[in-house]
Amino acid sequence: MEHFRQIGEVLGSLKALMVFQHSIQINQRQCCFLFDALTLAYETIADEMRTNLRFEDKHRNWRILEQPFKELHKILREADTYVRNCFENKVWWAKAILLNQNRDAVEIHMHNLLCCIPIVIEAIETAGELSSWDDDQINKRRLVWSRKYQNEWNDPKLFKWKHGKQYMVTEEFCNRIDAVWKEDQWNLVDKIREKRIPGSTKYGQQLMNLLLKNLDVTGSLNGELLPCSVLLNSKDYQVRKRLGNGGEYKEISWLGETFLLRHIKGNIESLVPEITQLLSLSHPNILQFLCGFLDDEKKECFLVTEQMSRNLCTHIKEFHTLKKHIPLPFPVALDIMLQIARGMEYLHSKKIYHGDLKPSNIFTKVQNHSSEGHTHIHVKVTRFGLSSVTSLSQKNSNPGEELSYIWHSPEVLTEQEESKGGMDAKYTEKSDVYSFGMICFELLTGKVPFEDSHLQGDKMSRNIRAGERPLFSHHCPKYATSLTKRCWHSDPDQRPTFSSICRILRYIKRFLVMNPDYNHPDTPVPHIDYFDIESGLLKKFPSWMSNEPYPVSEIPFQMFAYRVTEREKCISNSKDSSESGNEAASISGDEHVATADNPLLSVTERKNPIPDDYMKKRRSLVSRFPDTKPNKYPGTPKERSLRPPQLLRCSSSMHLTPDNHRLLVNSRIRRKSGHASDSELP
Repeated sequence: MEHFRQIGEVLGSLKALMVFQHSIQINQRQCCFLFDALTLAYETIADEMRTNLRFEDKHRNWRILEQPFKELHKILREADTYVRNCFENKVWWAKAILLNQNRDAVEIHMHNLLCCIPIVIEAIETAGELSSWDDDQINKRRLVWSRKYQNEWNDPKLFKWKHGKQYMVTEEFCNRIDAVWKEDQWNLVDKIREKRIPGSTKYGQQLMNLLLKNLDVTGSLNGELLPCSVLLNSKDYQVRKRLGNGGEYKEISWLGETFLLRHIKGNIESLVPEITQLLSLSHPNILQFLCGFLDDEKKECFLVTEQMSRNLCTHIKEFHTLKKHIPLPFPVALDIMLQIARGMEYLHSKKIYHGDLKPSNIFTKVQNHSSEGHTHIHVKVTRFGLSSVTSLSQKNSNPGEELSYIWHSPEVLTEQEESKGGMDAKYTEKSDVYSFGMICFELLTGKVPFEDSHLQGDKMSRNIRAGERPLFSHHCPKYATSLTKRCWHSDPDQRPTFSSICRILRYIKRFLVMNPDYNHPDTPVPHIDYFDIESGLLKKFPSWMSNEPYPVSEIPFQMFAYRVTEREKCISNSKDSSESGNEAASISGDEHVATADNPLLSVTERKNPIPDDYMKKRRSLVSRFPDTKPNKYPGTPKERSLRPPQLLRCSSSMHLTPDNHRLLVNSRIRRKSGHASDSELP
């Protein structure tokens, strides 16, 4: 209850702030929508708790709610920080350049919220099974929720129709998600035009043209870059320091804010189409190109991007040294993996393949500390696009830098070997997935791949092509290492897409939230490989294999589909194991009945419910012999139909299934005299 109270406090503070929502000049619609979504989430969860939980049980049966509420509390605090940042308007022009294409409200905060809502609802349902007066009510609730997770609802349209309100994905809500970003761009164009008044300085007019160029949705400007004098002749433009050895990146101060500047030299005219495409990209997990400038002779280009503190390679090394060779906390590593996968999913949807994905090409920014003491790290993929420039910078890199070949896929290394130049390989989606797998290894272990190997250079490249891969330590969870091994599979066709990787990682995060003691030896582990669930769902939903990224509004259904599939497989496995036990018991003369997650045992008003096995046999009898009349009991009226055998449970053993439902196994049955036995059925 304490964590739910903290959620209410953050929402109350944000509600007081939003009294002045009309003071937000940039991204006002996104902020208002985000506030409405957080309010709706709180009300939805409150209704679920009010319906399914008893306040008297808060100290006894609500423990499973603690971690989901902690996760939701963190999401609200991050959203609150975003909204407060949008209220700040001290340097309006810099803020407009930074936020004019920003989609963080939807792509970060709404993404995290819609990932968390299914987990919180599932936790409330689990706690609700125990928050009732008697076993009969528990089984009734279990009946309702078992029907909710039946395969018939595993359809996007039916899911939205039946559960859309509960999971915050009604038609109206989804339309707002798609519209708010465009509305903010239209409003910003109006505000820029309002500032274009007679008497404004020439520099102010240039900044207006710059922003209008970035916000142009008609394409009438044909991707023209502004003259570099707009940047270099600014009174407050200043180079603070050079980053890296090549001098390609610089940290600059401009318009009262700190930016990152990428300085490109050479034949710029041929790169203009690629540069224009880079300026049109917008995702919170890729480095945002804010604006571009070109000199008069088209020999130099300046691309202004947002500033990030350091790269992921440096962050992992510092943490590994500080914590005495202990890798990043698993939830932190998993969150970084998901962010990288989401950024790459977006790039691949734009037909942009990275080709040099490695920790030094992933920028990081430490944002805050969570209540568990873990640091939240925002990551952005960089150095993508402009392949010719990237290849040149690779050739000029110092030999002391990390070796790129350990991140490259076997097929890329083969092409580089055959080309003998080393930089003519054609990168694909699956080669980026391989590189991502190597990054996952370093995140999970804290070690650079192959750092313990005595082979280097050409010999190591040859071994990688032959199938050698780094070895995981024993403490790495199997459900994370299995995904990583799929990513670095020797056969590119066997590697998953980044869309599949995102779905699997979201569901792994769900497992961690539902099992906060994941490091404890007695903590349950997933009984099913999540990659197997993904493979089955891809067959059912072929559209998931598309390179087009799914909108965040589809996340609740995707997690629901995972839950339905996992639950079905767990029940099927339990039934298979119990059936094998039944066969062994029948040999010894004992009869056993197993009911896996069957809520009908105590729900019916009869004291002796009808066993499923009996009904299956009876239906089989009727279908095979439609003209056969069933046997009647001695002394019973003719109009009465055959009654099922009445069963009395004498003893049973209970344990929990992977979805925290009780499973009745090895129940010893005795029959009342005068009733039909199973031997009378075929």
